[in-house]
Amino acid sequence: MNLKVGDQVVVIAGKDRGKEGKIVKTLKNENKVVVEGINMIHKHVKPNGGNAGSIVDMEAPIHASNVMIVDPKTKKRTRIGHTVDKKGNKVRVAKKSNSNLD
Repeated sequence: MNLKVGDQVVVIAGKDRGKEGKIVKTLKNENKVVVEGINMIHKHVKPNGGNAGSIVDMEAPIHASNVMIVDPKTKKRTRIGHTVDKKGNKVRVAKKSNSNLD
């Protein structure tokens, strides 16, 4: 998976198609990401100790194939490529503008 925490992404499939947000968490084993404000669900929390029960709105994971990274230069969605920089490190680049994403 080429996505990292903090990347700005846009949803390309599902009920939240077209919405943008930052990645809060990545679940590499499941190939899913949690994006702030996307795929919101209502979680029912039981009363525990002195705390009363409630209904909490939270983000659910979305499959990584349903999001694309936003190009920092063009502000449009793009694919991710890899190149080697001058120091010999492998870096992520945006395919549309060839700009560095790391």
